[in-house]
Amino acid sequence: MCKGLAALPQSCLERAKGIKTKLGVLLQKPDNAIDLIIPYPEKVEKKPEKLQKPTPEEAAQWRESLDRALNNSYGLAAFRSFLQSEFSDENIEFWVACEDFKKIKNPVKMATKAKKIYEDFIQSEGPREVNIDHVTKDVTLRNLVDLSPTTFDLAQKRIFALMEKDSFGRFLRSEQYQELLVN
Repeated sequence: MCKGLAALPQSCLERAKGIKTKLGVLLQKPDNAIDLIIPYPEKVEKKPEKLQKPTPEEAAQWRESLDRALNNSYGLAAFRSFLQSEFSDENIEFWVACEDFKKIKNPVKMATKAKKIYEDFIQSEGPREVNIDHVTKDVTLRNLVDLSPTTFDLAQKRIFALMEKDSFGRFLRSEQYQELLVN
């Protein structure tokens, strides 16, 4: 049945020997463990843009409304930092994710982002679940069936109102914000 290697043409035998030699090199143990490291191109991380510190007058204008603070890049960063210090930054992260979602035009990217937002922030027991009522959760879930830039609007408005009523007042009284008013 098996005629062995002798039945193969000479060209095949030579190719097989070449492959064996190449494989043999790969099977040898390296002298140094560093030889095992496969170089991958390093992922270049985006450096956060340098934020321009507001003047005390600009910072004072944030008192007018949370919306005014969030529409200022430094105000958003300062408010986010404050919420992180209170271990309650899921609300601002949800709000920002919703703002980013509204800008997406590609339906596939929109679906991917919507799923991520839902799983992270809306779904019960999600890793960063925000505090919204069950009616708002139900409406948001129904909105996921027919995606649009307004899919998360109701939930986003509820979270904005919660931040405005609760944490924004604490932010305005915080040492972090007060320092911006004098420097």
